Amino acid sequence: MENHITSSKNYTFREKLSWALYDWANSAFATTVLAGFFPLFFKSYWASDLDDVTSTALLGTASSIVGFIIVMIAPFLGAMSDISNKRKLFLLVFAFVGIFSTGLLFFTPQGNWEWSLFIFGFSMIGFSGANIFYDALIVDVSSESDRNMVSAMGYSLGYLGGGILFSLNVAMYIYPSFFGIDSQVNGILYSFLSVSIWWFIFSIPLFIFVKEKTLKNELTGINNLIRESFYRIFKTLKEIRGYKEVFIFLIAYWFYIDAIDTIVRMAVAYGSDLGLDAQYMIIALIVTQFVGFPSTFLFAYLANKFGLILMLTIGILIYIFVCIYSLFITTTIDFFVLATLVGLVQGGVQSVSRTIYSRLIPDNKSAEFFGFYNLIGKSAVVVGPALVGWTAYIFNNPKAGIVSLLILFIPGIILLYFVPRDKLG
Repeated sequence: MENHITSSKNYTFREKLSWALYDWANSAFATTVLAGFFPLFFKSYWASDLDDVTSTALLGTASSIVGFIIVMIAPFLGAMSDISNKRKLFLLVFAFVGIFSTGLLFFTPQGNWEWSLFIFGFSMIGFSGANIFYDALIVDVSSESDRNMVSAMGYSLGYLGGGILFSLNVAMYIYPSFFGIDSQVNGILYSFLSVSIWWFIFSIPLFIFVKEKTLKNELTGINNLIRESFYRIFKTLKEIRGYKEVFIFLIAYWFYIDAIDTIVRMAVAYGSDLGLDAQYMIIALIVTQFVGFPSTFLFAYLANKFGLILMLTIGILIYIFVCIYSLFITTTIDFFVLATLVGLVQGGVQSVSRTIYSRLIPDNKSAEFFGFYNLIGKSAVVVGPALVGWTAYIFNNPKAGIVSLLILFIPGIILLYFVPRDKLG
């Protein structure tokens, strides 16, 4: 049974900004918790009684389990939210899980690595699950003509908001006494609490001002919704194969987003293997955020002018250069150069990818199709880290691991040229 759009609406700037502010809100989690403090703090505080190898294995195992859970539930959640016409409700539930779990990290006692991993796992499920419905709502705040710039607004505000709070959190860690905090440890704990508060406050505009399109739905009852959701999952799998442009793009996306996410997640570990100072690498992450804010808008402007696929290809080529340049890193300055290059294109590549996908899929199945879009992104990142890790191990050289990502970037670029252009303007 299909949903049908029964009314149209005009899209106001307030709705677009309210939608984009959710990126500003939840990017604080991506920067301070995911990329910044949690991995380092887990090893030194919650798992301080364990050796490095064991704590790293536990952290990696927890991340893999959470990733598997997200991969399994993403299509189901997308289908169910489309059928029930409650994308904002699903977004609210998962955002609350993420916000509440992140706040709980503040109260988790030292040495309790089991509880910290459990809470962290729920925070990642909340973060990733909410993003399915946040991405899907882009069709409710934009038309095809301005969707690229609206998407860019979200990523840009995400970089700016995440960068602002992360900068504050780093200052709380380095200079705790300035903030009336008695130690660096408490500075990090208060940082987790600040992320939870920030995420909550700046999510409010989306729930107040963004209105979902009115859809006709004849289904009632939770059993009917669940049964129809499973039916839609298998139907969507078949349908995606029928949408040639969607199918080809998703395969290309799987390749290049795997490599990109791996660079983001492995950058600090890679720098550590080269003996670079951890404090300077964290500052480099801040540089990436603030470079990413204006660059994402510029990337979107250029994509509108010269073509979405062309600019996406250029962004991937810059990532390929990053992989090659990583061979020659010897100083912290080199790491800052890499961080700047990533900041120039990361938001643009993500934003343009989301815009391309949103134009290729049917509007009345956006959450369902974005469920698969997020599934591709979450399942892809399993391959990249393993590829980097095993290549580095075989050659006994971390630089060989980073260069191995070319195996993913190059097929991604090639496949992009087979995506039909007729729906992309």
